[in-house]
Amino acid sequence: MHYIKAFLTFWYDFIVGDDWTIAASIAAAIAVTLWLVQSDIDAWWLLPAVAILTLGFSLWRGAQAE
Repeated sequence: MHYIKAFLTFWYDFIVGDDWTIAASIAAAIAVTLWLVQSDIDAWWLLPAVAILTLGFSLWRGAQAE
């Protein structure tokens, strides 16, 4: 059981890391992209756009904290 807990803890720390808002926004972007693609809408651009915006917002927030 210890190995399973360590494995799950590793993946949580790897994906969520220091800022849970990045992980949440990327998860939401993946869900919306999936929904749009299943609706036959070309949405390949959405995930990179959200990733860039999320990174920029995270960097801005980090700079404001200093």
